[in-house]
Amino acid sequence: MKNKPERIIIFDTTLRDGEQCPGATLNIDEKLAIAKQLARLGVDIIEAGFAFASPGDFEAVSKIAQTVGTEDGPVICSLARARHDDIKAAAEAIKPAVKGRIHTFIATSDIHLKYKLKKNKAEVLAIAEEMVAYAKSFTDDIEFSPEDAGRSEAEFLYQVLERAIAAGATTVNIPDTVGYTTPSEFGSLIKGIKDNVPNIDQAIISVHGHNDLGLAVANFLESVKNGARQLECTINGIGERAGNAALEELVMALHVRRQYFNSFLGRLVESEEPLTNIDTRQIYKTSRLVSNLTGLLVQPNKAIVGANAFAHESGIHQDGVLKNKLTYEIMDAQLIGLTQNQIVLGKHSGRNAFRTRLRELGYELTETELNKAFVRFKEIADKKKEITDWDLEAIVNDEIQQAPDLFRLELVQVSCGSNARPTATVTIRTPEGEELMDAAIGTGPVDAVYKAINRVVNVPNQLIEFSVQSVTAGIDALGEVTIRLKYEDRVFSGHAANTDIIVASAQAYVNALNRLFAALQIKQQQQEVANN
Repeated sequence: MKNKPERIIIFDTTLRDGEQCPGATLNIDEKLAIAKQLARLGVDIIEAGFAFASPGDFEAVSKIAQTVGTEDGPVICSLARARHDDIKAAAEAIKPAVKGRIHTFIATSDIHLKYKLKKNKAEVLAIAEEMVAYAKSFTDDIEFSPEDAGRSEAEFLYQVLERAIAAGATTVNIPDTVGYTTPSEFGSLIKGIKDNVPNIDQAIISVHGHNDLGLAVANFLESVKNGARQLECTINGIGERAGNAALEELVMALHVRRQYFNSFLGRLVESEEPLTNIDTRQIYKTSRLVSNLTGLLVQPNKAIVGANAFAHESGIHQDGVLKNKLTYEIMDAQLIGLTQNQIVLGKHSGRNAFRTRLRELGYELTETELNKAFVRFKEIADKKKEITDWDLEAIVNDEIQQAPDLFRLELVQVSCGSNARPTATVTIRTPEGEELMDAAIGTGPVDAVYKAINRVVNVPNQLIEFSVQSVTAGIDALGEVTIRLKYEDRVFSGHAANTDIIVASAQAYVNALNRLFAALQIKQQQQEVANN
């Protein structure tokens, strides 16, 4: 395989590295929903998980490979340490995909060799060569990563990469594992690899980087100028610590500034051909889906997909934009799928019109999902005069979340006011089907609701985050509530949308409690098996 200069390959690791972000744990159905949307987005490769990490991870990778890894779909990849058991598990998990990749790695920096691996350089060279060759016995598409390449000794890095490519690696990934390098350093690192690894033309150079110093996207763009042709990134930049390079920022930087980057890819400067295969109109929808399912909110001033990314408050800016958008906007909001807030459906609209509009928006729902979403649509249409595309997206994203249906909120009622003590009454249906009612007093209506729910559910937890966002403008706007609960060292998220933010708050809390309760059940079952 030659290092082709035609375009940039987008490798999405939202479901692997992105899920490692504290509190972003997803269940299999949620991972599958994101994988389907990533395929619509047009990513070239989906790193679906770390198959050896757990039975759940293995099942998720396998299910994504079977469902999304079609002939015209993306490559499905599984991460694996440079160990026989890891690689074998990865190979089994990706087997259902038409196009599968094994991504194996071993650390190469002195600090990792000394303290983590406790191995010398000769041992690491031998392991890298042997494990790449072993992976090659399962599939032709092999990616190799020298972990912590950004802090590795250059000459040793060149040797490892040369050995890995000779053993069969078709992609070599250069990770800035701790987000330590600056753009000029990272660009020089990639150039050094191109100049000093004799067989580098037989592999594609990839980059992976974390955003600890806020430089991940800048590092990646500099790497493109120096020969990198695959970018490993996540939606909304989620990931460990400060996160990964953000897919939407990279793609739009390459799109808006393609005349600048064309020459580095051997193109004519004036070429208008896209530099990636990404359907940019799917970016905003993908961002929203990942945010809703992970419970990780997008900051308002986030580039490309933040709520303020296309907002103008300054009078001078507003005047300029009204005269010509190009005065203060370098891209059109519609380019990322941020459509005008148009009225599309009302309370008299039928199921077929509802399905048709969702398809136009890019949502393909199962019959079960469609039925649930349509019921919600009718409920909201009775409360709102005008239903927008944004409302529809909120409804669908809310309904396709697959939180375990254990505890079910049947009723929530609140009494509060300026001279009243906030009091809430809730009715919860338990996993056994029993309806339980309780009431509580709180410092505010939401606090009262949560205390009442806790009295019924009786699952220990700590509320660490509560956020309310309006989907659209207006007094009857849908309110989206996202919460995060902590239990021991794990974080569980919940999300819900409703015209009544108290109801949405209660539903989001129950969603998070269901995830927590399901995790406790699994832990108990594992302990019982271990004891037997």
